Amino acid sequence: MNKLQATFQQLQATGRKALLPYVTGGYPDPETTVEILKRIDPRRCACVEVGIPFSDPIADGPVIQTSFSAALEKGFQLDALFAAIRQNRQDIDVPLLAMVSYSIVYRRTPRQFVETAKAAGFDGLIVPDLAFEEAEDLATIAREIECPLVLMVAPTSEEQRRRRIAALSEPFIYYQSLAGVTGERDKLPADLADHVRELREETGKPICVGFGIATPAHVAAVCEVADGAIVGSAIVRRMNEAVERGESPASIARTVTDFIAELTAALP
Repeated sequence: MNKLQATFQQLQATGRKALLPYVTGGYPDPETTVEILKRIDPRRCACVEVGIPFSDPIADGPVIQTSFSAALEKGFQLDALFAAIRQNRQDIDVPLLAMVSYSIVYRRTPRQFVETAKAAGFDGLIVPDLAFEEAEDLATIAREIECPLVLMVAPTSEEQRRRRIAALSEPFIYYQSLAGVTGERDKLPADLADHVRELREETGKPICVGFGIATPAHVAAVCEVADGAIVGSAIVRRMNEAVERGESPASIARTVTDFIAELTAALP
């Protein structure tokens, strides 16, 4: 059982709820990513999703795409990000999830990618553009290497498909609150609570909800029914604004973690 799995086992045992913040990795540079990760409080955040910049993301909205484009234009290198995290992992207390396109995983071969991510200090993977029908091989490799694969369930998924996804997903299920791409929304779907309760009854696994969650009020509402709230675009928008202002790594890290503190203050 690795750090991510142990965290979710504890959440489930205690009924405690958590935030799962997302940041774009290597943006604007690996030093900034490390500064942010060092400041994340593991008592309130179950893990951090570290997005790997990619030229053609399938599920990310314009805010995250903007950060990806900026990172790639500055010469983002995955190995440099991995090296920076590996060198500083002892000072990062929170579990880490790599959110990465399958094209990047496939380019290195699945086993090599998972082994490299694990050696760098990652505790799990999310591969949003991996078709479920092709996910079993990667899930098996990830389980063997103790860097498990978290799978996503869409609100349009049928019950049989939801159950099959849940059987592979470890240690929690990523539930999309809405179909489409990521991005901030004014309000959450009216049927969100019903869908989460239904998925919990079907699977018995922890459920964390993402897509459209942008405010402390959203976090509080989601955590009334789910085990965790995932916030991405609202955080990355603040990263984009801080980068445009030319802030230092330490200043960008403060901007991000101050907002994360606002979000975690809404947790029950």
